[in-house]
Amino acid sequence: MRLRVRYALRAVRVWAEAGHVSLREITRDHITAALPDQGSDRALVGQALRSLFGVLKARRMVFANPTTHLHTGSPQTRTPMPVAVPVLREAIHSTDPIRAVIAALTGFHALRSGQLRALLLTDIRDGRLHLPDRIVLLAPPVRDRLTVWLNHRTCRWPATANSHLLINTKTAVRTGQVSYLWISKKLGLPAQAIREDRILHEAIATGGDIRRLCDLFGLSVKAAERYTNTVDHPDFTNSPPETSSGAAKG
Repeated sequence: MRLRVRYALRAVRVWAEAGHVSLREITRDHITAALPDQGSDRALVGQALRSLFGVLKARRMVFANPTTHLHTGSPQTRTPMPVAVPVLREAIHSTDPIRAVIAALTGFHALRSGQLRALLLTDIRDGRLHLPDRIVLLAPPVRDRLTVWLNHRTCRWPATANSHLLINTKTAVRTGQVSYLWISKKLGLPAQAIREDRILHEAIATGGDIRRLCDLFGLSVKAAERYTNTVDHPDFTNSPPETSSGAAKG
């Protein structure tokens, strides 16, 4: 829903700036003019506007749906690829406790940046990570890095009221989350890249077991297929890539 709203707002803001006061005034020409020329952006904006006007028409808040029979294509997909092993290994074995724990949680359990930011101290108990949609048994290397980080956190900010697992000098005096940008800067590469690397490794190791990917990482079947489709990729057929799990052990 957030993604659809974000892409729909691109067009809605343009129409508002042009003086339109109601979405009932929007015609097919307005929709066509608001769409990017090509690529994933065009497809995503088109999908968002179709959802928006579809809901409004169903609730009789507009007279007609200007997106009917409007084809904007599908978002371009990218084949997930492994990250550079030396970079990942260095992050997981970093002497910086926060960097090491972020890299471990992402490298072993493929957490998203949003999940990392939202983690609370109470979400980790009994050697397990309690996420909203599943419970994850933490790998021993992750537990070790969590212990080091929690000890460092307590010594550095003993009086903080912030209940989030990950904090820094800015958030320690508040109660909010760390930023997406801060996580990527700490890791030295995007967290999403490490997440994809971990899921890719699991897909190859299990021969493309979709059910396992869904259970382990909270993926939908469609999202899991993006990774299982790489199992027979010519770059991986003869020599499976060394990914996060291998890097951590190294």
